[in-house]
Amino acid sequence: MTQSIASPAAPRPAAGPGRTRRILRAVAVVSCVPYLALKAAWIAGSHIGIPEGSSLLDDRLTMAVVNGLSMLLDSAVIVLALVLTRPWGLRVPAWLLAFPVWVATGLLAPIMAGFPAQLVVKAFGGGGASSAGREAFLDEWVFAVVYTGFIAQGLALGGLFALYARDRWGHLWRGRMRELPVGAVGPAHRALAVAAAVLALPPLALHALWACGVSTGLREGRAAERGGEFYVLEALYVVFLVAAVAGAVLLAFRRGRALPVSVPLALAWVGSSAVTCWGGWLSLASLGGVADLADRPTPLMHLAYAGQMLVGLLVASIGAYHVAERSAGAARRAA
Repeated sequence: MTQSIASPAAPRPAAGPGRTRRILRAVAVVSCVPYLALKAAWIAGSHIGIPEGSSLLDDRLTMAVVNGLSMLLDSAVIVLALVLTRPWGLRVPAWLLAFPVWVATGLLAPIMAGFPAQLVVKAFGGGGASSAGREAFLDEWVFAVVYTGFIAQGLALGGLFALYARDRWGHLWRGRMRELPVGAVGPAHRALAVAAAVLALPPLALHALWACGVSTGLREGRAAERGGEFYVLEALYVVFLVAAVAGAVLLAFRRGRALPVSVPLALAWVGSSAVTCWGGWLSLASLGGVADLADRPTPLMHLAYAGQMLVGLLVASIGAYHVAERSAGAARRAA
């Protein structure tokens, strides 16, 4: 029964990774080097890329701890690249692989979409005050090097995971929505989808207002630093929230019957991971304390971060249940 679920990937261990996978693996590993090198240099005491007066220089110990943790996170990309391309990777439990890939998707997807959009906005003179504020934090070239590396990591990991998932679990998202078996998602999960849609309204409204230039719920310091790049990020949060809720509703209520099953699953995967991970990251960053009261997050900002985390977790649970149910159904049929 277990063998039948993994059977699409069974030939892969003998043959080893093909040329495409080897290239993607190399890109994923090499693209980590600039980021890891910068972080290691900062931990060692170097100020490369950090201008005088930057707040990063205020607390050496905190900076070392944060940089050490971020090095561990980025090093996980190398581990994932190996898992997705080595024969032993097919024996890794599904949950143990899916969770870090889901987190990586959530952290990288907004950067992959946002950084190029910010460059376009800046090229047309829309960078505004936020760009000037960012230059005092780190030198401009640091963002270009680091975010370019993140985009390369996201593309390489995304390609590797798509190939891996097609081999191991491709049967779980084949077909159209109308072909889903009865009972794939039950009433409880339709209730979760409704809850996610309702809970998404406050953060969705706030991010939409901020993307449109409204300063309600922002501290004076945040409001003063807004520019084109800020508006791009807020608009992206709206997009990812809508994607998460749309994926959940399509799966739970089996809407869009002509759609491939992969479409709502992809919306739920990317949308839920992005809103959860960035909501969590922004919440943790705010807990670290901000020296200037004018820059501290407001209660409405905390509400937006917490709300999008809840939405993301609810949507992720619906997607996970759907995949688990289809996997169990495939195992029963094979038995």
